[in-house]
Formats: sequence, structure tokens, C-alpha cells
Amino acid sequence: MHYVDEGPADGPVMLLLHGMPTWSYLYRHMIPGLVAAGYRCIAPDHMGFGRSDKPVDIHWYTIARHTEIMTSLITALDLQQITLVCQDWGGPTGLAQAAMMPERFEHLVIMNTWLHHPDFEYSEFIRDWAEDWQEGGAFDRLKPDAGLLLLLSGGLAGPEVIIPAIREGRDPQLEGRAAADYKGFSAPYRGLPDEGYNSMRRFPLSIPVNSADNGNAAAQTLHYRTLLEWKGGVHFIWGCSDQTFPEAGGRKWAGEMNARFDGLADAHHFLQNTHGEKIVELILDGKR
Repeated sequence: MHYVDEGPADGPVMLLLHGMPTWSYLYRHMIPGLVAAGYRCIAPDHMGFGRSDKPVDIHWYTIARHTEIMTSLITALDLQQITLVCQDWGGPTGLAQAAMMPERFEHLVIMNTWLHHPDFEYSEFIRDWAEDWQEGGAFDRLKPDAGLLLLLSGGLAGPEVIIPAIREGRDPQLEGRAAADYKGFSAPYRGLPDEGYNSMRRFPLSIPVNSADNGNAAAQTLHYRTLLEWKGGVHFIWGCSDQTFPEAGGRKWAGEMNARFDGLADAHHFLQNTHGEKIVELILDGKR
């Protein structure tokens, strides 16, 4: 498992967890500011993503295994005084750590993510996203280039460019910031055989949108209920233009945890990619 480790070795820890289809590169705009503030930044790449190993057996990838591996990393590095910064699948895999090892954590920063529980309402966008990875869906193809979605979310390219490129399996014609971001986000899988994409396939298929699905739903429900009694600091920072996890759901969850909520009106799902420096300002202000 690969991880970035920047900042003073004895500093309080910022554990920065990405989701799908990204990797630790997503935090490139945040790490410098957090290090300058005295924090040790640990940004792992989930197995199958970034510079971490990529097992080819699609059934190797489960949410329980991703979660257990994250536990192993935290304990192997003996991380203490942790501020968790999590988004997308970084939420279920990371919030599980705080729920089960609360003595290692002092603060939670929750951004555009979720924990499954019986009352959670999945957005139409999430349901469509999960369906797109099923047989016959938009991403049911060889080498599905989901990294292109970072450009769409960041407003760097429109759907008229991105959607045909995904469906037809071709590189879009990009320039400037769009080309640079795409190069960074696609770097871990470009040139790999189709089996190198299996980790990417597995995350959407693990969303427990139906009662028949598992997706570690029972464990997530336990972690959700446990964290409603969380005694440490908690801060919600939300991209309010996100269709995946709409603002109303983030505000409701923050209210349940009696937490501060900062909404970024023009930020979408991958808010670290577009509002990294602002997020750092809010995190540091929330810890004062």
C-alpha cells in the first residue's frame, strides 16, 4: 500500500482519504497548507488505486477489506492525534476507524460522503452511477476511463466532450489545466491491462442501494450509530453543487452530530480538486 507522508514526524496527523476513481493526487492542493500549519499529512492510496498494488481478482476487492487494510496502516504507523479528512469512499472506510478506534482520533472532517443506514436516501445520481457499472451500463467496457469524470466535476470540460470519450473509449482533446489534471488522475491506470481496472469496477458495485445488496451495509450502520455519540471535534465541509450527495443530506447529518457545517456553493463532488486551499482554511479555522 502506497501512502504520502509529508510534514513533521512528531506533528498531529491529518489522515487524508480519497474515494473512487481518484488517489492521493486529489489532495495535492491541500497538503502544502496543512504541512505549513504543522501537521503530518498521511494520504494513502486505496489498494488498486494510485501507486498501491492492484490485485487483478475482482472479488478480492470488498469494502470490508479496504477498511481492514486502512486499520492495518494506522496501527502499523501507530498514528495518534488523528484528524480524519474523508470524502466519497474515504467516508465509509475512514469513519469506520474513528468508530472502532476512537482513542486514536480527535477530529473528523466529513466532506461529500455517507455511511449507509436504514433511513439513508440514496440520490438518483448514485442509483444511476451504480447502474452504469452493471452489465450493459456506460462503464461496462474494457478499460473504463472513469478518471475523465474529474474534469466534468471540476468544470474543466463539458459533457459533450467527456461522455462520448467514456462511451467510445478514446482520449478527449484537452488543453491547459484540463489536460494536466487528466494526466494526473489517469496516471495510475494508463497502460495497464483491463484487469488493472478491477478495483475501480468494484466500488460502484458495492454501494448498498438495494436491500439485497451487501456493500458492508451492516457495518456502516453500526459505525453511523456509534458516531452519533462522537465526543471529539467534527466539522462538515460540503460541495453544495454535488448531485451525488446533495447539500440537504449533509446538513441533516451535521445536525444529527451537532457539528459545524460549511457549504461551498459552487463546489461539486470532488471539492478537494477545485477548492483545496479554501478547505484548508476552513479546517484550520474549525480546529481553533
